[in-house]
Amino acid sequence: MLRSLLNQESLTVAGIMSGTSLDGIDVAIVRIDGCGIDAKVKLLHFESFSYEEEVREKLKQLCSIDHSNVALLCGMNFAIAERFADAVLITAASAGMKMEEIDLISTHGQTVWHIPVADEADPYLPKSTLQIGDLSVIAKRTGRVVVGDFRTADMAVGGQGAPLAPYGDFIMFRDAVKGRILQNIGGIGNCTAIPAQGTDATMSDASELIAFDTGPGNMIMDQVVYELSEGRLTYDADGAWAARGQVHAELLEEMLAHPYFSQLPPKTTGRELFGKAYTASWLKSALERGLAHEDIVATVTAFTAHSIARAYTDFVFPHCAIAEVIVSGGGARNHTLLRMMQELLPEQAILTSDELGISGDAKEAILFALLGNDCIHGVPNNLPSATGAERLTVMGKLALP
Repeated sequence: MLRSLLNQESLTVAGIMSGTSLDGIDVAIVRIDGCGIDAKVKLLHFESFSYEEEVREKLKQLCSIDHSNVALLCGMNFAIAERFADAVLITAASAGMKMEEIDLISTHGQTVWHIPVADEADPYLPKSTLQIGDLSVIAKRTGRVVVGDFRTADMAVGGQGAPLAPYGDFIMFRDAVKGRILQNIGGIGNCTAIPAQGTDATMSDASELIAFDTGPGNMIMDQVVYELSEGRLTYDADGAWAARGQVHAELLEEMLAHPYFSQLPPKTTGRELFGKAYTASWLKSALERGLAHEDIVATVTAFTAHSIARAYTDFVFPHCAIAEVIVSGGGARNHTLLRMMQELLPEQAILTSDELGISGDAKEAILFALLGNDCIHGVPNNLPSATGAERLTVMGKLALP
């Protein structure tokens, strides 16, 4: 089976993405011709599947030291894998495809904990990461070869295991004359700054990329909306709630004083820093100040916008001329967030990846299809300039059906 994959000039790959926002599962079925920097990608079909509220809350439990437990972790590893497998089966059916037409499944997994920097005081807390959604369950349920668990390989060679998206960003979005930032706004925000590449770029040029997690994306906004609406809403659709409020400047500056934002790249973050506990503390402070609900949502939306803009000012613009910021992920649909970003970045055009012909919803699932394709071909698919790894390496583990 593996030999036949290696002998094919192009592969049909189902990429699965489930991010830190915990909103659900994205599946992109793509056709990939070639591998590495010369890969050409065509999106064949895309579907998105929302997690049930109970599943989302169980995942939030796993992402909290105070509420997680080993039995829940063990069970959810399989339960989420079953949902990943079902998502691929349904997506293939919606595309009018038989599973035999899909050569490979590539999955990011669901991150539940991430330790990007070792705890020097505790030898049992080295750099490490945990994504659930067992590969063998997916392979046996779908009958296809599965690649996944990418981050651990980068960590094994000294990296932080993230961000991984810059590899695909460079392949799909590099431009001969314009410097670009690819800003994904999922649960966490992450950016890839790509200098203008000329017409003969090679993968060695990717060493010039600047990539890191900018901080919270939708994570805190979504949790705040969920709490303020007493569970009726899971996000601020189109940023409409935030649009009715006023930003509380003092509280915003207090939030931006978090030490993560002054930390030099490469750096990554997640729910271990900006999860439910952080949000609860911040929301309590906002309510004690007597802020109206719409002002709270406006302020937390501004928090994401300002943290992104400051990240560029501090860590990107001094090294790289940028003409365009291309936004993808759920945050690309938040019109208030995009407006705030444009006001903070008047010299850059703020675009969505959809405007360039690549679905912002599907982009990260497509990126993991690319990573899986290169793993199968033995092509190094991490970027040490983004993750801090000591060397290039092939990321990904295999599970056979």
